[in-house]
Amino acid sequence: MVERLIPEFEKATGIKADVVKAGSGDIINRARAEAANPKCDVIWSIGAELLEANTDLLDPYQPKEYAMIADAFKSGGAWIPYTGILNVFVVNTKKLKPEEYPKSWADLAQPRFKNLVSMADAEKSGSAYMQLNTFLTIYGDKAAGWDKFKGVFNNLSISTSSGAVPRFVNDGEAAVGITLEDNAYLYLKGGGPVAIVYPEDGTSAIADGMALCKRAPNPTAGKAFIDWSLSAQVQEMVVQELGRRPIRKDAKPLGALKPMAEIKLVKYDIQNAANKRQEYIDKWRALMLAR
Repeated sequence: MVERLIPEFEKATGIKADVVKAGSGDIINRARAEAANPKCDVIWSIGAELLEANTDLLDPYQPKEYAMIADAFKSGGAWIPYTGILNVFVVNTKKLKPEEYPKSWADLAQPRFKNLVSMADAEKSGSAYMQLNTFLTIYGDKAAGWDKFKGVFNNLSISTSSGAVPRFVNDGEAAVGITLEDNAYLYLKGGGPVAIVYPEDGTSAIADGMALCKRAPNPTAGKAFIDWSLSAQVQEMVVQELGRRPIRKDAKPLGALKPMAEIKLVKYDIQNAANKRQEYIDKWRALMLAR
């Protein structure tokens, strides 16, 4: 995404952009560490619940084309939706036959998937945290839900980044990956031996977000970047080339992806995900330490 879009932004606006690329958790930690003397102008394309939980780091801004954002994606105002994202499974078609694909989150706990499932670290990756939260939304976050998740966790190979998950599957290092739809689609589009599976027990579809940093050193340039990111041209680009779902009312989804109406979706409560983050991450750490 960075390599494709940033040169286009610089060409369109004449503004030079320096990008720090890291996981959502690391980005927020850095922004908080620099809060007294901010270095960032925009936080771009990270988990909505992290933005919601750290609004004190953000400067509310209403983009020029805010009215074009679909109502289902609009946020409270401290941050702005960027694209629509879904959580899926990506499977290696050389390692698994179609009848062997996992059909649900619960299937991932089956002994046959021991050490064959890749997922990123939920403490560092915003998408991995969303995947954990999606599972707990479906199965509950009480003891029974966590016990069920532990069965999945025990089969996981934890990746250092969310972007590495579909690559491991594509390269045959894992049979299944828990990942974002667009990450999986790029390998499918590239002709890799992969297929996308939408869990039958449900998945989440929310917007990732972007925001103007509080006391940004270059607020005018930051606002220009946000406005540019929401333009019809850029939204079309992230849909057609990067496989994301659009958040604009006037943008068409990618025809190669499964229609939203055919996907079982669960309600993803962003505020609850933000409020429960520390509790869930503490339990995730405990699972990591017990490995």
